[in-house]
Amino acid sequence: MKIDIDTSVCIGSGQCALTAPGVFTQDDEGFSALLPGREDGAGDPLVREAARACPVQAISVTES
Repeated sequence: MKIDIDTSVCIGSGQCALTAPGVFTQDDEGFSALLPGREDGAGDPLVREAARACPVQAISVTES
């Protein structure tokens, strides 16, 4: 799985980090970021739900 965050679109709502806290976090400026070592989703079943929860569709998930 490949997770991309479009940082130019992200508004820092935090829905991704709330939905899949084992994969997503927020950086020092409050924008979405992937936790180190979790760039592939780490098998977390909530990654796709986190992408859907993003109010501005800044997260895309594709199979690698």
